Amino acid sequence: MTFCLGMRVKDGLVGIADTRVTSGHETITARKLSTYTLGDGCFFVMTSGLRSVRDKVLTYFNEYIEGLNTPRDRMFKVVNDVAAQIRRASAEDRAALEANGTRFSINVLAGGWMPADHEPKLYQLYPEANWVEIGPGTPYHIIGAGGYGKPVLDRTLKFEDSLQFALKVGCLAFDSTRISASDVGFPIDVVVYDRASRTMVEQRFEEQDFHEISRHWQDRLRTSIHAMDVRWLEKVFRKLPAAAPPAPSEQDP
Repeated sequence: MTFCLGMRVKDGLVGIADTRVTSGHETITARKLSTYTLGDGCFFVMTSGLRSVRDKVLTYFNEYIEGLNTPRDRMFKVVNDVAAQIRRASAEDRAALEANGTRFSINVLAGGWMPADHEPKLYQLYPEANWVEIGPGTPYHIIGAGGYGKPVLDRTLKFEDSLQFALKVGCLAFDSTRISASDVGFPIDVVVYDRASRTMVEQRFEEQDFHEISRHWQDRLRTSIHAMDVRWLEKVFRKLPAAAPPAPSEQDP
């Protein structure tokens, strides 16, 4: 399984990708986030799905980008280039995979800025190579294990939030996922694109980097639950019989 999260806020973009790859009983670390500079623009690509398909699509895409004579001026054109490589891999491998009972599986998050774009863009691509743009209304998307971190993001993340807030929330969404999904884990790769400076930076975090954050998050959750008003629970507990007095012990007079 995979956890790749892309977030789009007013100040730019944030991407978070785990690196755990599970195949049968084997677990390895493999990078799922790639970054690119293309002319005056820059972007990142994150992938989930069948590893052989992901690797082939990225290999083809990297070769294609290296051979471009004219840099792309719009981010959607870069996304179309990724889509073309998905279709190429599908034409080569889909029939053989499905004949063997294996689904042709790849999902992609691609985000960045090209010179003719008025703002940073974030897209999701599907195995069929069609795509959608991720906009302010729902400013994030997860590919892979999405169910565990989604509640954190739905309750907190807004398009108007800062890059720092988005990164904090995204890391908490990852932490919630890796606690519940054994096939999602450290290290994680983070990319941040700052709209004001048009700068993209990367950082890898190991498990020890998250130790205090994870413990603080868990402790604050428990403290908040303990601090909640419990009067609304009285309807339940009034239906229970009164607690019986403890039975006397043999030493009682």
